[in-house]
Parts: sequence; structure tokens; C-alpha cells
Amino acid sequence: MLMPSTVSPGGNLHVTLAGLQASQETGDVAMALTRDFRETIQARVERDPVFREELLKEGVQCLLAGDMDVGKAILRDYIKATIGFAELSSLTEKSAKSLIRMFGPKGNPQARNLFEVLEHLQRKEGVQIQIRTIRHDRRRHSTPRQVPRFASRVA
Repeated sequence: MLMPSTVSPGGNLHVTLAGLQASQETGDVAMALTRDFRETIQARVERDPVFREELLKEGVQCLLAGDMDVGKAILRDYIKATIGFAELSSLTEKSAKSLIRMFGPKGNPQARNLFEVLEHLQRKEGVQIQIRTIRHDRRRHSTPRQVPRFASRVA
């Protein structure tokens, strides 16, 4: 998983930057460098293909775990930082406005539309997201079943 995250009522994704945000020392005071979070994600996505792939996987994992708000927010940021809604619109033959609404805070995408978008994102990234199920021996483990982790491979 990437980093702990939450979504505010306005739909803004808040992620603990854990290492993304540097600090600068001036004298005896350490000051955190502030940078718009979306700019930070955009820059990291552009220079780090592993981070880009993990961001896509994290968005899908959140959706499957039932955390729709965070999953949609992560995928929205991923789309903005990579393919963009205009190009995604031409690939899916859905309006950019409709796609933006779909991944917005009040969006409720139909499974058909969501899977179509995920198909195009995987193609564009050159990966295939696969689900792997892990069965636990219930006699030895009393912990609840964990959410399946995902593996992706270059197509």
C-alpha cells in the first residue's frame, strides 16, 4: 500500500506524505517545504513509473475493499497526472465531464463504466492488474480474512 489516506467532505485526497515532502533547515529551525499535493503527485508520477503503477493499484485496491471515496480520489489523481480526462474521453467515447463526475466525490460509477476505464488505464500503463486470493487455515488463524493484494505485470 502507498500511504495512509483520507478524503475530505469536499472530495480532496489527503495522504500522509511520508518521504514525499522534504524539509529544509534554516539555522536551528527545520521548516517543511510546502507544495501543492497534486503538483507533488504529478511530478512523482512523471519521473517514477513504479510509483505510477502503485498509485493505479492502490486506487483499485481501495475500490475492492469498499473504500469508494478514497479509491475514486486516487484514480482521479492518477488520471489527471497521466492520461488526462480529455484523452480518456476519446478512448471511452464518454464525455470528459461525465468521467470527471464519475470520479468526483458524489460520483457513483456503474461497474461497466468503471471497468472500461480501468481497462484503458491498464493498457496505457502497460500493466495488467490481477487478483490473487490467499486462503487462511481458519483453525490456526482467528483473524478476519484480509483484502486480496494485487500483482501487476507488464503486458
